[in-house]
Amino acid sequence: MKDIETPRLRFREWREEDFAPVAQFFADPLAVHYLGGEKSAEETWRLIAAYIGHYQLRSYSYMAVAEKSTNQLIGSIGLWNSTPWPELELGYWLFPAYQGKGYAYEAAKAAQQFAFAELGRETLVSYIDEENIASAKLAKRLGGTSEEEIELLDFGPHQVYRYFNTTK
Repeated sequence: MKDIETPRLRFREWREEDFAPVAQFFADPLAVHYLGGEKSAEETWRLIAAYIGHYQLRSYSYMAVAEKSTNQLIGSIGLWNSTPWPELELGYWLFPAYQGKGYAYEAAKAAQQFAFAELGRETLVSYIDEENIASAKLAKRLGGTSEEEIELLDFGPHQVYRYFNTTK
């Protein structure tokens, strides 16, 4: 998954220098309201370590995503399916300066195609807080259909948006 490229973006492994901008992002309560809320520096470090560990165990994860033209980290997009997680999830978050440029759609579409083509999945989901209108709009643009509301572990109620593999 780290080798995925789109016209403007590159998925890559996490690096130690990513910590500072990610920690700054997770310290902003408005930016991370729908991502479980603020995180301390230590919690952010552990989050990045969890992303790396998930990749080592599954060969996919929430990856660092960078602009190809600048090599600048813009956020994280990818797939998650830890042991207690209900099913394979397509998730995404971008730093505020990179939102509204079509990057989330571009990268999420590539991650979705990876799940279908490389992992052989027939479906995957996004779990979205019902108040997160922008994320729900993106899920619909990606072909997601709202199925039901679930209690997502300790994250509270989330709407399930399901994507179907239509390439077969």
